[in-house]
Amino acid sequence: MLTNRIIACLDVMDGRVVKGTGFVNLRDAGDPVVLAERYEAQGADEIVYLDIAATGEGRGTLLDLVRRTAERLFIPLTVGGGMRTVDDIANALRAGADKTAVNSAAVRHPNLLTHAASRFGSQCVVASIDALRRGESWEVYVDGGRQPTGLDAIEWAKRCAELGAGEILLTSIDRDGARSGYDIELLSAVAAAVTVPVVASGGAGSARDVVDAFVRGGADAALLAGILHDATTDIRSLKSALQAASIPVRTAA
Repeated sequence: MLTNRIIACLDVMDGRVVKGTGFVNLRDAGDPVVLAERYEAQGADEIVYLDIAATGEGRGTLLDLVRRTAERLFIPLTVGGGMRTVDDIANALRAGADKTAVNSAAVRHPNLLTHAASRFGSQCVVASIDALRRGESWEVYVDGGRQPTGLDAIEWAKRCAELGAGEILLTSIDRDGARSGYDIELLSAVAAAVTVPVVASGGAGSARDVVDAFVRGGADAALLAGILHDATTDIRSLKSALQAASIPVRTAA
């Protein structure tokens, strides 16, 4: 039986982990290498490292920080932010990433997903989708949640999988940092529409929210940030709650 994954997310700006609400009001949360090691020790299945300023600043990912993080980890590391070309993806993988997350560039150049999957394998290519609710649907946003695209999030997720993405990282902008639970309606719609794994992101406030992401939302993995950074809970406690709910997870360290 496949296990469900708990993923710790490190949003990085200026070499520090930050966290906000709805992609704004960012606050310092610590050193990325220290936090990555801490979450691995607690039993995280993966680490996601997002250079949230790279795209807006028109630069690539801070590869030195990727190297320093990757060399300390034994669990998979996904890196995103500033991935505009196949060469950018190659450089991140060469620096130690196991996967790369592509967001804005995939919207502007969809074939990037295909070219990257062809060169490195679809397992290395994560389509990162930031979605904001618009009435009865959700619109895809790029550039750190600042720029609307007119794309329907569910249809775009399907297209990303068709283009070669091996995983969907689905973030609800509405729920980001709010700790009111994942957007289960959005999550379940995307999970039903694609055959690749879906990572729930945005809104986790408790173990119950994580359980809901798996049971009601159909997620394959749950991404957490703020409630880990401020020690509202830890990964060991979350995994104990998941096991109590009969959700298969890798035993925490």
